Amino acid sequence: MERFPEVAETQPELLAQHYTEAGLSEQAIAHWQQAEQQALQRSANSEAVQHLTTGLALLATLPETPARAQQELNLQITLGPALMATRGRSAPEVEQTYARARALCAQVGDTPQLFATLLGLWGFYESYGALPTAQELGEQLYRLAQHEAAPTPHLQAQTALGSTLFYLGKYAAARTHLEQGIAFIDSTAQRALALRHGTAPGVRCFGMAAHTLWCLGYPAQAVRWSQEALVLAQALAHPLSLASSQHWTAWLHQRRRDVPAVREQADALLSLAMEQRFPQWVGYGTYWQGWILAAQGQGEAGLAQMRQGIAAVWATGQMLARPFGLVLLAEAAGHVGQVEEGLRLLAEALEALETNVQGDMLVEAHRLQGELLLRQATPDAAQAEACFQQALAIARRQQAKSWELRAATSLARLWQHQGKCAEAHELLAPIYGWFTEGFDTADLQEAEELLQELV
Repeated sequence: MERFPEVAETQPELLAQHYTEAGLSEQAIAHWQQAEQQALQRSANSEAVQHLTTGLALLATLPETPARAQQELNLQITLGPALMATRGRSAPEVEQTYARARALCAQVGDTPQLFATLLGLWGFYESYGALPTAQELGEQLYRLAQHEAAPTPHLQAQTALGSTLFYLGKYAAARTHLEQGIAFIDSTAQRALALRHGTAPGVRCFGMAAHTLWCLGYPAQAVRWSQEALVLAQALAHPLSLASSQHWTAWLHQRRRDVPAVREQADALLSLAMEQRFPQWVGYGTYWQGWILAAQGQGEAGLAQMRQGIAAVWATGQMLARPFGLVLLAEAAGHVGQVEEGLRLLAEALEALETNVQGDMLVEAHRLQGELLLRQATPDAAQAEACFQQALAIARRQQAKSWELRAATSLARLWQHQGKCAEAHELLAPIYGWFTEGFDTADLQEAEELLQELV
């Protein structure tokens, strides 16, 4: 069979199949690996999963030796990112794959592949919403990276730890790690890293830094980092990295309340995700398109599409997205007059945030709770004020100026209606005055208009 080198080069799966049928497992495994590598280069992740699964099954028939353990470890680490692409980062198969890789690392001994294994496990646990476990893994990666001279482990570790700290609501610490990570981005290395780990770490680092900066009160800088993530992802010709950056950009613009910008990314994301058969990203694209409908006044249709989209995301095991999905659903429900349903969704979101020990979106959940209490048939101003005060306290603890501004605007408007204009101005003016950028955003424009009314 090796007399046909062009077949071995262009169609290694044919030789792999022949060797498999002939019972020559070792030769078959080598060609299944070659076929898998070619599939990954084409972003044909389903093919890669099939080739790797076949290779692992054949490997299990060989005698247990250190060489077999090392070979299985190589295959498991390669299988992880392909599974993330086809089934989502928090699919049970992803955890099983990396847990097996971790056991093999212990068996093999001192191996550089421990870093890739822990990185895969971190990705699973963060997506699953197990943030304390993800933080522990991020800290382990950070410690391992300190012993490396190459920039890549530093970028990956800083990105992992910074990302998890962001979701925990520890925005200032997240910013430190993510900005340190950005300093290690080498754009020429990102495609190879994406093929090995699922999403280019540079794309994730830029994207998470953008969200962190928005929360901390830097809307214009956030947009710049978000654009860096998109530009890098587009240059890589790596669909999974591009889908990730499109989702993060859509979400950033949703935070900024920029509907046209959300639409641009949502349309591109859904088209790419359907073409590539990325179930998690199809769900997000559908969700964003539903949010756009709701924001444009088509509330019932928008809510239905948002529910469909977020259900598809949750079906992949993505519990990290549960609070975020519920909070925006509650907001949309309130806009169409489904106040009690909105309050029910927020109660569910707050329970999920508490379960995940999740800090991001916590301020907004309490603020929206206050807004909906004021829209009840019998408004509950006292309870609404308590919600706004709680939102403010959390935002201040998180140093989250954008969330603080939004919560303060809600409370100031309530006080305005109660005739307490001086108190409202005294609350809102210093927070608005803190900002140095982003004056074209809806939140800052709304706060400015309210301040003028309060004078």
